[in-house]
Amino acid sequence: MLPDEPAPPVRLTQLSNCAGCAAKIRPDVLHQVLSGLPRVKKSREVLVGFETSDDAAVVRLNATQAVVETVDFFPPVVDDPYAYGQIAAANAMSDIWAMGARALFSLNVVAFPKDQPIEVLQEILAGGAAKAKEAGIPILGGHSVQSPEPKYGMAVTGLVHPKKVLTNAGGRAGDVLILTKPIGTGIATTAIKRGMATPALEQRVTAQMAQLNKAAGEVFASGKLSVHALTDVTGFGLLGHLLEVSRGAGLRAVLYKWQVPVMEGVPQLAEQGVVPGGTKTNLEHVAKWVKFGAGLPGHVQHVLADAQTNGGLLAALPEKKAREALKALEKAGVQGWVVGGLQRGKPGIDVV
Repeated sequence: MLPDEPAPPVRLTQLSNCAGCAAKIRPDVLHQVLSGLPRVKKSREVLVGFETSDDAAVVRLNATQAVVETVDFFPPVVDDPYAYGQIAAANAMSDIWAMGARALFSLNVVAFPKDQPIEVLQEILAGGAAKAKEAGIPILGGHSVQSPEPKYGMAVTGLVHPKKVLTNAGGRAGDVLILTKPIGTGIATTAIKRGMATPALEQRVTAQMAQLNKAAGEVFASGKLSVHALTDVTGFGLLGHLLEVSRGAGLRAVLYKWQVPVMEGVPQLAEQGVVPGGTKTNLEHVAKWVKFGAGLPGHVQHVLADAQTNGGLLAALPEKKAREALKALEKAGVQGWVVGGLQRGKPGIDVV
């Protein structure tokens, strides 16, 4: 490169060994680590801890208020710094809405290489600030460290009535399952990292990952739909998070494979072997609890287990409320799909 030539743009995805929520520690390893920690029993004050792998912690403040707390951060999932900041911030805030709560404020969590242009970090934080403004919450500070691999996210605080907390463990037999975003972001972002994604797919997946789950969360938390369980679909994939819903409720989940929305082009990429490591370990983790229909191709199984970054909300609610829920979501500008249900039986998932 000649001295007067501009430096090539930084490709953030080349600075990380894994992307987005696919960077999560695999579920079985995480379970092993957490099993050695002291358990905090539920009490009048502690409403939700980490026993059910829920989206956030919930602590009662008084008879009408409970604080909801979550933290989430990950390495770059796209190359554009501003878009990466937007996606990481939207993903972190999602856990608040997945608990049926209202977000109050956030704190930035940042790791950044000392040999990279500071302007890149400024763009990442600007993207996060834009999403926080869109969500209607302030960023009140944060913490930063130097690191060979960039990482960004937020600690987010929310508020909810103690009797209106929505967890991933409240599902009931006869409930239907509604999902609010197509799956496949892990496979799509792996294609981006490998230079195999079309411009259209890159644009679609970037926009979807940056989309706030606020509107969907407010619909499910409205109290009008009798929602029994709620979670967001992120690093453990649709199968992994549905398994948590199933085990939390002590019920069998049924997943209608052809009703699950999938991003256009993702099945073809999976068939070509464009599958992130996190997705593969997700499938390995859930395999003993999942019964796949005869002859279901391996690449379709990978799609169902794909590690998502800021995926949609997954709600369990009475079947008689399904149509009303879909209409309410549509009115709020969100698309929803009925993808399965809960029934009596041994916890696990039947993919039919």
